[in-house]
Amino acid sequence: MTDQTRTSAPAKGGRGERLKQALRENLKRRKAQSRERGQAAAPVENDGLDEAPTGGPDDVTR
Repeated sequence: MTDQTRTSAPAKGGRGERLKQALRENLKRRKAQSRERGQAAAPVENDGLDEAPTGGPDDVTR
C-alpha cells in the first residue's frame, strides 16, 4: 500500500503544478484580451454619421 502512495504523490504534485501554470497562463491571456477589447472600444472621433438629421419632413414640432 505504501508503494502506491509514493508513486501517486509526485504525480499529484506535478499535476497540481501543471494546473497552476495553466491557470496563470489562462489568466494572462484573458487579461490581455480584456485590454485589447478596452482599447478597441475606446471612443473614436465622431464625424456626425451617428446623429439623426434635423429639420427634415419627418421632424414635426407641435
